[in-house]
Amino acid sequence: MRISDDRYSRDRLRFDLALRLIQHEARTSTIRVWTGLSDDRIRKLYRSYLAEDGSSELPRHRGKSPQQAAFFTRTPAIRQETAVLASVCYLLGVMPAGKVADAQRSLPGVQRGAALCEAFESYRELVPAPRISFEHAVFLIIALARSDELHAALCQDCNALIVVDRCSLPARRCGACEQSMQGRLLL
Repeated sequence: MRISDDRYSRDRLRFDLALRLIQHEARTSTIRVWTGLSDDRIRKLYRSYLAEDGSSELPRHRGKSPQQAAFFTRTPAIRQETAVLASVCYLLGVMPAGKVADAQRSLPGVQRGAALCEAFESYRELVPAPRISFEHAVFLIIALARSDELHAALCQDCNALIVVDRCSLPARRCGACEQSMQGRLLL
């Protein structure tokens, strides 16, 4: 059997994605869902490739992943970062075209996980001091795909993507247009 057979390349993609997720400080449960690897295999990967070389001091987060939609809309700065991250996710194909009923089960996969890593890395390059963790990014795309707590909309002035909390007053403008509007009202 040759090393390039589909089975081996599929396993290699799963291991590569798991290592990327570990580097983004994803929890073991998140890595398991997106790669299909067992918890034991994930811990062995961490010990074998990251913990032994001593150069990496990545923290291993424990407990439940973030699950509060209000995190993404609580301040104007976070709303702007959320819009940047969501925009990159849409551009790179992480987000599905329409609403997904069971996003928690149907979204995770190796290809979409690799695209999510690309989107998160792009977001970190675009935002000078990013405050959204990888775990929050995972929750964001699942919440946007479900569209029950958060949904994507367009700014009524400039058509930029904004993320809106369905439980609060509907936002109509992005942060930049809102500041511009307040500046005009003060004059």
